[in-house]
Amino acid sequence: MMRPKKSVSPWRDAWRRLRRNRVAMCSLWFLVGLAVTVVLAPLLPLEPPRYVDTSRQFAAPECRPLMRQTPLLTRWADDNSLDGPRDPLDEGFGQLGPLSRQLLRLRLAMFGDRSIGPLSGTDKLGRDVLSRLCWGGRISLAVGLVATLVSLVIGVSYGAVSGYLGGRIDNLMMRLVDVLYSIPFIFVVIFVITILGDERIKDTLENQYGIDRIMIFFIVVGAIYWLTMARVVRGQVISLKNEQFVEAARALGAGRMRIIFVHLVPNLLSVVIVYLTLTIPRVMLFEAFLSFLGLGVEPPDVSWGLLANEGMRVITPVRIYWWLVLFPGLALGLPLLALNFLGDGLRDALDPRMKK
Repeated sequence: MMRPKKSVSPWRDAWRRLRRNRVAMCSLWFLVGLAVTVVLAPLLPLEPPRYVDTSRQFAAPECRPLMRQTPLLTRWADDNSLDGPRDPLDEGFGQLGPLSRQLLRLRLAMFGDRSIGPLSGTDKLGRDVLSRLCWGGRISLAVGLVATLVSLVIGVSYGAVSGYLGGRIDNLMMRLVDVLYSIPFIFVVIFVITILGDERIKDTLENQYGIDRIMIFFIVVGAIYWLTMARVVRGQVISLKNEQFVEAARALGAGRMRIIFVHLVPNLLSVVIVYLTLTIPRVMLFEAFLSFLGLGVEPPDVSWGLLANEGMRVITPVRIYWWLVLFPGLALGLPLLALNFLGDGLRDALDPRMKK
């Protein structure tokens, strides 16, 4: 007697089909490894990203780097403390969070004041490019994730409410989206960032509300990428709002907001996840573009876009310092390529028509 086959949930079936896509899985593991490396950057035996050593300006990458003493880390090791009345800008790392401080303490306990030589060369101030890439990835990936989550919350809520209510409300809400689509957002972002760059406004936000410029930058970038998400979610909600499970929830007395966010939105997760993997690269490119123009992340903070900008500035007809262009370009391009491959793989895995 044959045993009946065990039922497989749609998410487990999608994961099974995603694992068959080698390109998507390689992209996924690459992104996971990159995220772990960026988060654990304080633990790696790298020089401080802001440590200036003018004696080795534009040093080429070393094929066999040796562990060298870093004077800044030597002072920290001698003091045996990372908490003190020091100016964080002079210490080479900037403002460190609790997790980064603990990782840096562990790094000093493991490697002491020794750091790996410049695997990827140095810039015009003698700063280690590899260290700046690892620390800059924290801001670049954070911009992509935080701004995408902001656009997700706004777009899904707006599109789901518009699609479910329908009628005049839907028409009015979509006309607002059309008007916002016609506005060149690059000018809006430049205008907002320029205003917030005023010293008085900046001091007021930081002292009274605890909001720094980078956090505002995250929110502003995320707030302009929700329009397409709203349209996609609206179309999906219109196709689902007359299904039987929605009618059953309505018959049981569920309110509109409960039906939208408890019954309809969970059925859109497959579409939302695929769209997220395609939105993160767009947000990261937009941040790199603004940083390239000098309107995004400001020194001494560092991001991949800012590193690419610094590399382009030192290109001269006499000599090209190729490592200042190649490595930031790879750091920015490879994650975007992996996210696009992963998005394509998720789209195929979550599409029921692709089962065969």
